Formats: sequence, structure tokens, C-alpha cells
Amino acid sequence: MAGEGSNPTPDRPDGPPSELSREVSQWRVAERKRLIDQRLAMSADERTARTRTIAEGLDRLVGAPQGRIVSLYWPFRGEPDLRQWSEKVIAAGGRIALPVVIAKAQPLEFRLWAPGEPLERGVWNILVPSGGRVVEPDIVVSPVVGFDSANYRLGYGGGFYDRTLAAMSKRPLKLGVGYAGARLATIHPHSLDIPMDAIVTDE
Repeated sequence: MAGEGSNPTPDRPDGPPSELSREVSQWRVAERKRLIDQRLAMSADERTARTRTIAEGLDRLVGAPQGRIVSLYWPFRGEPDLRQWSEKVIAAGGRIALPVVIAKAQPLEFRLWAPGEPLERGVWNILVPSGGRVVEPDIVVSPVVGFDSANYRLGYGGGFYDRTLAAMSKRPLKLGVGYAGARLATIHPHSLDIPMDAIVTDE
């Protein structure tokens, strides 16, 4: 359950620089800070309650996980903590994979993992599986910093999930997860941004 990075990074280039793209990039940086500060201001009890509602929404969308691989993420900076939900997926016959950053500007690698198996510090000091078979998940659950009504997610600016989804040989079910307060009118998506199939919130 690794996020994209502990600090916002510049959005990846989308063609030649322009005044508009610079303005959008600056806006995204400001919105990331505002939204991350907003969720960090929640109490632990409030985040737990909101995450419980998000998990219920995932149950409805995912359905029976038996025989399926679900990619989650290691929570940080106030993200919904779905580790309990991952145990429920495994108990129902599903498997969990965690994303691992291999290199800057490269797709993520998904590695199978189960609670109790060894983890190590990866890029940005986020815990990732020490081993684990590399797989392509059937369902990708991705944390959002922000999101809009078209199901585009505002991440941390590195473009890891977008590159990964574009490179996958099969099309997984793509589910963004975040708090309802992270809703934006638009994230001003770039041409390389890939929308989620749905955004699951605590509403």
C-alpha cells in the first residue's frame, strides 16, 4: 500500500511548456497542499470512521474478491487506511498486491503481499514488499489527493499510476479512494491522465 511519494513533485510534462500548463501546475501544487493539510487536520477517530464507510463502498463495487488480485497502497499523510479491508479481501479468497516505485518516470511494479510477510523501506521511505511475485492486478485501488466529477484523480504529481495503467496488458477495475472533502470542480487533467472507473468516498 505505497503511495506515490511523501512530498508533491512537479506534474510530468505534457508537451511544450506554456503559460497555461504552468498555471495549472502551480494550481495543482497549491491544491495538493491544501487538501493534504485538510485531511491531516482530521482526528484519528474521524479518519477511522470515514475509512470504514469507504471500505463499505469498496465492498459494493468489488463484490466477491475470490480469485482476484487487488492492488492497495500503504497509507501515509492521512490517507484512508485500508489495511483491515485488505485482510477481509484475503479471508474471502482474494490476494493483495502493493505498488513499488522502481524508478522516476517509470510504471509501478505490483508485488503480491500478505500481512506478516516482510516489508522494507522503499522510495520516499514507504514500506514495500521485500519480495513477492510481480503481478498485474485485476483491481487497482488508488488513493487520491483530490478528484473531480469525471473521476480524474489528483495525485502527488509524479504520474506513476497513469503510466502504470497505460502500460498494463489488461484493463483492471480502477477505483480511486479518498475523503469527500477532496472533491474539486476539475483537476484540469492533462492528456496523459487516466480517469478512474469510480471514486469511492465516505459519503
